[in-house]
Amino acid sequence: MEIASKLDPVDWIVLSITLLFIVAYGTYVTRKSKNVTDYIKGGSDSKWWTIGLSVMATQASAITFLSTPGQAFHSGMGFVQFYFGLPIAMVIICVVFIPIYHKLKVYTAYEFLEGRFDLKTRSLAAILFLIQRGLAAGITIFAPAIILSAVLGWDLLTLNIIIGFLVIIYTVSGGTKAVNVTQKQQMIIIFCGMVIAFYMIMSQLPADITFTKALKIAGASGKMEVLDFSFDLSNRYTVWTGILGGTFLMLSYFGTDQSQVQRYLSGKSVRESQLGLIFNGLLKVPMQFFILLIGVMVFVFYQFNPSPLNFNPGANVEIAKSKYANDYQQLQDEHVKIENSKKILFADGFQPEEKQQILDLNTRDLALKAKSKAIIDKIDEENILEKIESNDKDYVFIHFILNNLPRGLIGLLLAVILSAAMSSTASELNALASTTAMDLYKRNVKGDKSEAHFVKASKWFTLAWGIVAISVACIANLFDNLIQLVNIIGSIFYGNVLGIFLLAFFIKFVRGNAVFMAALITQAIIIAVYFLDWLPYLWLNLLGCALVMGIAILIQSFLPKKPKLKLSEV
Repeated sequence: MEIASKLDPVDWIVLSITLLFIVAYGTYVTRKSKNVTDYIKGGSDSKWWTIGLSVMATQASAITFLSTPGQAFHSGMGFVQFYFGLPIAMVIICVVFIPIYHKLKVYTAYEFLEGRFDLKTRSLAAILFLIQRGLAAGITIFAPAIILSAVLGWDLLTLNIIIGFLVIIYTVSGGTKAVNVTQKQQMIIIFCGMVIAFYMIMSQLPADITFTKALKIAGASGKMEVLDFSFDLSNRYTVWTGILGGTFLMLSYFGTDQSQVQRYLSGKSVRESQLGLIFNGLLKVPMQFFILLIGVMVFVFYQFNPSPLNFNPGANVEIAKSKYANDYQQLQDEHVKIENSKKILFADGFQPEEKQQILDLNTRDLALKAKSKAIIDKIDEENILEKIESNDKDYVFIHFILNNLPRGLIGLLLAVILSAAMSSTASELNALASTTAMDLYKRNVKGDKSEAHFVKASKWFTLAWGIVAISVACIANLFDNLIQLVNIIGSIFYGNVLGIFLLAFFIKFVRGNAVFMAALITQAIIIAVYFLDWLPYLWLNLLGCALVMGIAILIQSFLPKKPKLKLSEV
């Protein structure tokens, strides 16, 4: 049976009503935004819970709900360490960044840099943001589109356009306020959907497999190893990369990325903005832990139920048509034997004396998966017309949803994925348009222009960036893991931008020329370090921040100092 045929009319109704309600509601309640303050800062009247949910929804894209469970399914709970720096970053931003932004009444984070340094430094920081966030916006559309295209049989190009233009409709109409009010609805849908998914996974385990037994089964396969205190730089996720690299990444993202800054600049007061970020800091790590736990429970579910050797249905279709079909079937048959052996071992839960047997079976199964990926990669090399992805992490959770949930709930979970895509993309388009309008267009346009002119310009820029994002989505290819790809793109640029802001806040003697030159040099070095694979990507944030600050201080020490003004000249 085709997976697409498993969608019941009830699922289509639930999915359609949910998405149309979000678009219609966001367009209706914000239809009267007539000035720049209303359109870009949402009228500066948002309450803390609106800010907190909007900040969380901006970060929690569809990639979070597609990739994170798959990450846990394959690698366990260790990915949660990536977020350990987030609460620390929230406190620093509340103490340092928010009071400055509110005091200066800026529309964008980069506006502050011109007063502190000069126009070219402001423009450079804005352009670095536009490059990385423009790419990321395309990925947040592409991520759910390519998964849904593969599992539902829909045309990928059509899906990219549908998701992109649904977001464009209400974001162009209402600006920041439209993004904020719709994200509250989207987060409610997302929270409800994930809780229901967890309940449905647990309810479909064998009757005698309790939650405690399920955790022990997951632990026997190494899925519950949450903390890693090693100093191995080749290991992407440890306590130290989370606290050090993660803190710098989160400081950069929440403190200098306009897609997040714009969320709390809409706050009614400094206190409301601070409470919103603290709310996010307290809730985000438990939320990510819960999403990862869902992935681990999906792993436990498949210890008692048949699973494909590779979860990507598109890859399986291509394998069946290829000359490697028989070789792949032999691997699949061996995979089934291993599954049956583990099912027997886990029939009474996990027993400590069975651990070595389980580890041996897992090792054999991983070897089979590696061979299956090698076959898919061969087919991909021979197929020049389209990309065939062997990495199936992003397909694990959607495979479970479509094959094991009752009708109606499938529609709800698909709505969760698309709602997350829309919420994150809306924030990104809103921020891209605001930065283009205020940091580049308004700062360089000649003559006096009315408020209505800049609102209209912001709307056109939103539409333009929406088209750019859809275009990026249409030409993108799957990476090792989509959630990693977004973080890699951010890590290449964020550390540099954060360093510029820290220089602005704390190193008063450094001037614009030194910072501008240091930022250009740093960006070139970071790009080289990444492509030469010298460091895990999370460390690029710390390296970029340290480099731009150190180089700027060094350059400033060689530049001629400005002469002090005489008292008569003051």
